[in-house]
Amino acid sequence: MSWVLGIIGGSGLYDIDGLENPEWVFVDTPWGEPSDDILFAQLNGVKLRFLPRHGRGHRLPPGDLNFRANIDALKRAGCTDILSVSAVGSLRENYAPGEFVIVDQFVDRTFKREKSFFGEGCVAHVSMADPVCNRLAALAGDAAEKAGAKVHRGGTYLAMEGPQFSTRAESEIYRQWGCSVIGMTNMPEAKLAREAELPYATVAMVTDYDCWHPDHGDVDVASIIAILRENVNTARDAVRHLISHMADNERTPGPQGIETNLDAALITALEARDPGLLTKLDAVAGRVLQ
Repeated sequence: MSWVLGIIGGSGLYDIDGLENPEWVFVDTPWGEPSDDILFAQLNGVKLRFLPRHGRGHRLPPGDLNFRANIDALKRAGCTDILSVSAVGSLRENYAPGEFVIVDQFVDRTFKREKSFFGEGCVAHVSMADPVCNRLAALAGDAAEKAGAKVHRGGTYLAMEGPQFSTRAESEIYRQWGCSVIGMTNMPEAKLAREAELPYATVAMVTDYDCWHPDHGDVDVASIIAILRENVNTARDAVRHLISHMADNERTPGPQGIETNLDAALITALEARDPGLLTKLDAVAGRVLQ
């Protein structure tokens, strides 16, 4: 089986030398429109699907992203795996701005977002105990190190609703909870990827110390953009190294069974399932609903 890597992140990632046959394609979904068209391309023979999470030009705020459409569109585009590249604030002294964190856990504090493809007429409960694909996360960490980044392997991502940044009290509470980084976009993205049986991993690029650190100024957009600009070349190099590995290694099913996790998740009896919802689930759950 061949790799088809979906990458969700900022536009600077797409400016990779050597992309073959790049083409922006609109992918229609029954969940509405995704954030933007998807850039179909190849690199070293590996198929890539780039999706600008906030749309080109950063048009969409975190709370208004159509996460279901984004994941559904990537599934329809043939993705076998999804890599999220995201800006985050650090909640730990030793996770400094400019460094990369390979996230392995999430705490979801969002509250206005649609978090499941399933619902009345077809209920499913997927396990989120280990919310990232360990294999993809390890490969992404290796690739980031080869690109010259200082990489922290492991960390808990606190997903906040936004679009405002944290209060100082909130930031201190999240630190007491043991969270490592804070962002606004990876939930429910990771949950929906799991429902769609897509292995998912996050490369979190630290841009600031949120507002808790007494020796650093409070987070602002200008400081975030400055760090992101410094990191974009490293992130592109990391993608190249990851693709190089994929080009040299045939894809096999992951050891966590993510590609078949719906086998044990559907609970609604066949005769009670809603045909309309089943139609909408054709891409994300068609394997088990046929």
